[in-house]
Amino acid sequence: METKNIDKRVVNLYMESNPNPNSLKFVANFMLLPDGVSYDFPSEAAASEAPLASELFKYDFVDRVFYMSNFITVTKKEEFEWEEIKDQIKQHIQVFLESGKPIIKDTIQDEQFDENDSETVKKIKGILDEYIRPAVEQDGGAISFHSYHEGVVKVLLQGSCSGCPSSTVTLKAGIENLLKRMLPEIQSVEAEGV
Repeated sequence: METKNIDKRVVNLYMESNPNPNSLKFVANFMLLPDGVSYDFPSEAAASEAPLASELFKYDFVDRVFYMSNFITVTKKEEFEWEEIKDQIKQHIQVFLESGKPIIKDTIQDEQFDENDSETVKKIKGILDEYIRPAVEQDGGAISFHSYHEGVVKVLLQGSCSGCPSSTVTLKAGIENLLKRMLPEIQSVEAEGV
């Protein structure tokens, strides 16, 4: 009987800490999703279309899973220590990625830029995309525009940014100051959602 030699994908995975002590970023040596596309799974129920996230939620220490670019951010429940669980998570992600199975069943993205946006909204989205998104991604999270009304910008914080103790400081001292400096009509920036 002849056996076929199926090439297994070579996966190099390393871990990176970020400002949220309960989150750890697992970075792969290849893109997992197209640039600018992200998925945030705050619960197992939300991960029904994401096979890897669903598997990770089977561990009682996993609280949230986030996909973006070439990384997966896992947020643990506070009562667990990374030293006890990080290698197990890394191994699970590595085996899954080596299998070649898709991490998400559907990669349809809401279009970030809408031609019907006001000029102010277009400028806000451009600043978020160019100046803020890359820094937030480095920390294992994502930021996206939610809404703008009467000087108040609302953004969605995902991945390691959700529940991060320093996200409020980042939001007010960093993002809000930058937007106010670049667009005088901005009065404040607030986080929206979970």
